[in-house]
Parts: sequence; structure tokens; C-alpha cells
Amino acid sequence: MVVMVENGGMRMGKVSFVLVLCAVFMLVGWSGAAEGAEPQVSAGRYHTVGLNTDGTAVAAGYDVSGWTDIVESSTGDYHTVGLKTDGTVVAGGWNLSGQCNVGGWTDIQQVSARYYHTVGLKTDGTMVAVGLNDDGQLDVSGWTDIVQVSAGGHHTVGLKSDGTVVAVGYNSDGQLNVSGWRDIVQVSASRYFTVGLKGGGAAVAVGRGGYGQLDVRGWTNIVEVSAGYLHAVGLKTDGTLVAVGLNDQGQGDVGGWRDIRQVSTSWNSTVGLKTDGTVVAVGGRYYGQCEVRGWRDIQQVSAGFYHTVGLKTDGRVVAVGSNEYGQSDVSGWTGIQQVSGGGWLTDAHTVGLKTDGTVVAVGGNSYGQIANVAGVGSFSNSNPWANFEF
Repeated sequence: MVVMVENGGMRMGKVSFVLVLCAVFMLVGWSGAAEGAEPQVSAGRYHTVGLNTDGTAVAAGYDVSGWTDIVESSTGDYHTVGLKTDGTVVAGGWNLSGQCNVGGWTDIQQVSARYYHTVGLKTDGTMVAVGLNDDGQLDVSGWTDIVQVSAGGHHTVGLKSDGTVVAVGYNSDGQLNVSGWRDIVQVSASRYFTVGLKGGGAAVAVGRGGYGQLDVRGWTNIVEVSAGYLHAVGLKTDGTLVAVGLNDQGQGDVGGWRDIRQVSTSWNSTVGLKTDGTVVAVGGRYYGQCEVRGWRDIQQVSAGFYHTVGLKTDGRVVAVGSNEYGQSDVSGWTGIQQVSGGGWLTDAHTVGLKTDGTVVAVGGNSYGQIANVAGVGSFSNSNPWANFEF
């Protein structure tokens, strides 16, 4: 999912990180209690979460049925965290390492969940954190003047009010080497790397970069950055794109694209939405996930693992690519205002948020991530992927 950040009418940029399983960075406005929540839907690795306009939350895969007055949610790999209007926090899902132990938190203005830990940014600019701390990713107690926080796989990154960045945790690939960063307006911690967007539209990145996916130093006038597994794409203010990283299947061949207004990346493909409502795509074609040439009147695109989804201006949805688990069976959907393609292999699925606030979903359901949006299905605590490393 892609989230825009506006400040005084000036477009500061948007950052979308799709790393293997659509690991998502989402920045929401921080100005105290909200008058009302904006409807949102997000497809995580093994579960799906929706935020209603009245502040209640719904989820498939994990139970959040009792949540109310929610203004922001963040999904980790196996748990979900919700920030309430009064600054307290609720959490549900796997609690193997204590990542859901947020019951005593107060005065929180932002939450970020990832893998086995949860971090919270307090209104005074200090931090709290719970969960797994095997690499020091929870050692944020001394941080001050923080304005945004992002939890990575085994590290945590904080943006300070002066535009500098701090980081703690696992540093095997240099993902914590942010001490020299300046003039940063957004940060995102992925599993093995960290990306920052600068105020002037430049991007910086540190961490695992064996295929050149971190070579963003020369980028300028960037308003959106979308990172695939081993490649990264930047959308510029003039509607053109730049790309770095692995290009073994042509996923980085975007140099000739023009008039792009949204970009989405997946495992090995890149999809761009043009200002005229048509769509372009490059990369892996084995399942036909890039066959979007005939699409018209599209207002949003989402690249799943091996499928691509497009939302039309009339609220209908189109999809191409793999349909082994029914993740592309969206032809009957109507009245949709947002779509998200997520999942991995047998858990590939597509979620749609309707204009009436209800949710529809199709695809793999091994963790109940689609069945429960209709009020049926169940969640199993078995986790065959617990020790799988990406």
C-alpha cells in the first residue's frame, strides 16, 4: 500500500517498500487525537487488517473485533498493533517474544510493528519498545526528539526533529550506518536495509546491496520510492522513473516510461500507473503478471507476488497473473475504493475495500487472512514458516 504525506500543501513524497512479501512502511499524520479515522485496508504476510471510519478495526487471521477508536494500525509478520485516539495501544496475534505487551503504553503518537518487536513513539519525542531484543533492536530508551520511527526485521530506525537519524539493532549489512544522514524527512527500515528520503527529493540507503539496489545517491526530485526484493524504483516529480538493482528479468527497464503517477514493485516486476489511466509493466512474465497493456481507466495498481491488480475508476477490479489460489478472481467485484495484492506462494491473496466500508478478499487462506473478512473461517496458531529466512 502506498501512503501520501502532505505538509502545508507541499508534497513531501511518498515511500512504498515492497520487500518479498509486501512489507509496508506507512506514515500517518501525527497531531494528537484524530477527529475520525480514514478507512484503510492492508494485506500483511499472514493476515489482513481493515480500519473503519468510526475507529473500529476488523481483521482476518487475527482477532481485533473488540478494538475501537483506532487511528493508526501497523502489521508485523505475525501480530498487529493499533494506536487509539487517547494515546494508548492495543495488540493482537502471536506474542512469542512479548511483542504484544503494550498494555501499559500511554501518550503514544505513532506505532511500528515488524517481525518480533513493536516500537512506540511518545508525544514527548521519546520511545518505548517491546518484543525480541536479541540484537539490541529495543535499545531505544535514550532516544529523544524523535518525530518518526520505523521497525525493521532486527533493527529500529528513528528520525529526529533536526533531520538526522538514529538506529539500533542488527548491523550485519551496515543497515545501521545512518549517523551521517542529514535533511531527512522520512525513513523506512526493511529487513536488511534502511532507506531515507531527503527534503529536496534525494534518497539515501544503507544495508544489503549486492545487486546495486542501494545505489540511489544520484537520484533527485523523487516523490515515491518503491523497493522490490533486490531492486528499487524511484518516481520523479516529472513523471519519469529511475531504477537500480537486480535486472535479470527486466524489472528495472523503466527508463522510457513517462507520465507515471504511481509505481508498485513486487518480487521481480515493476508496475506503473500513467496519468491517462493506462498501465505499464516490466519484469517477470512467466505467469502473465505484466500483461496489462489493454487496461484502461485505472486509478490504482498493486503488484502482488506473481499477480497484478488494478482498480478502475468505476469501482471494478481487474487482475492478471497467477491464479493458482484464486488470488485473481476479482471480476465480480464492484464498488471498490482500494485494492491490495499481498501474500507469498500459497498465501497469495487480494483484498478490496468497498465504498460502504466492507471488505472482500480472494486467494490463499492458510492463516484465515481472507475467510474471516466475511465472518467465516478460523485462525490456526501453527506456523510452518517461523524459521524461514528471506
